[in-house]
Amino acid sequence: MKLLLPDSIDLDPGLPAGVEAVTYAVARPLPEAHTDAEALVVWGNPADQLADAARRLRGLRWVQTLAAGPDAVLAAGFAPEVVITGGTGLHDVTVAEHTLALVLACARRLPQLTRAQVGHRWAAEWGGIQPIHEPGSFRTLRGAEVVIWGFGGIAATLAPHLTALGARVTGVARTAGERHGCPVVTAGDLVRVLPRTDVLIMILPATPDTGRALDARVLDLLPPHAWLVNVGRGSTVDETALLAALRGGRLAGAALDVVATEPLPPDSPLWDEPNVLITPHAAGGRPIGAADRIATNLTALLAGKPLSPVVAR
Repeated sequence: MKLLLPDSIDLDPGLPAGVEAVTYAVARPLPEAHTDAEALVVWGNPADQLADAARRLRGLRWVQTLAAGPDAVLAAGFAPEVVITGGTGLHDVTVAEHTLALVLACARRLPQLTRAQVGHRWAAEWGGIQPIHEPGSFRTLRGAEVVIWGFGGIAATLAPHLTALGARVTGVARTAGERHGCPVVTAGDLVRVLPRTDVLIMILPATPDTGRALDARVLDLLPPHAWLVNVGRGSTVDETALLAALRGGRLAGAALDVVATEPLPPDSPLWDEPNVLITPHAAGGRPIGAADRIATNLTALLAGKPLSPVVAR
């Protein structure tokens, strides 16, 4: 069996006997000599090259994407019989860490402080003596109401850090209950939980059901002092509605690691919003445990056993 490994990451998985590993360039079409490969690992592949691979790898049996979200691979057009496994769990630690940084940046007003520094202005209004309790404002995680919409592995890693700093965390997922010590509700309960929310964290994947899930109607449920943090997919937020809420004073601010169009165009009005912090899809980018995931799934494939986690089309 031939396994194609991307040159976008240094991988050295333990391979079973009889497997030939070939490194390919993700930014260029696959060499004709390697179109007989039965297994393909994907990481950072441009959409056009993914589609080219889907057309030309006629004997392909398995695709392993290392991305947390499989949307790019699902859109490439691989044949229905090709098993696609996702990168769920490989980015939990790194995305949780970045999300925590964004949440703290919002609470401590780093977007405004950074702009003041660029303007050589001592922002005295954000320093010096501050009230211990400031109702109607998100300035600390102590006692803050945090809602995480998309309560999967990343949220499970993030939530204990938030609660350790004093936040009360509520998850939103397809199924209600209690997970990792946090109450979890469904999207139908947003009308109840969002009006008391200080920061809404979005970790939703890009699916037909999540497109612009955070629209004007949902944004209007948040109190004016609330902040939005999005580390899921940019397609899940209606950016026109978000801008209207920010400019209308109906939302205090936002920290966006993902946007609908990436890279964010230079003429996007989001760049100039004073209460918006933008990071360049930087939360993940480091699939921890990728080599082990590849080796485990490859062994299962050769043995005719189920692979994991299989991505549903």
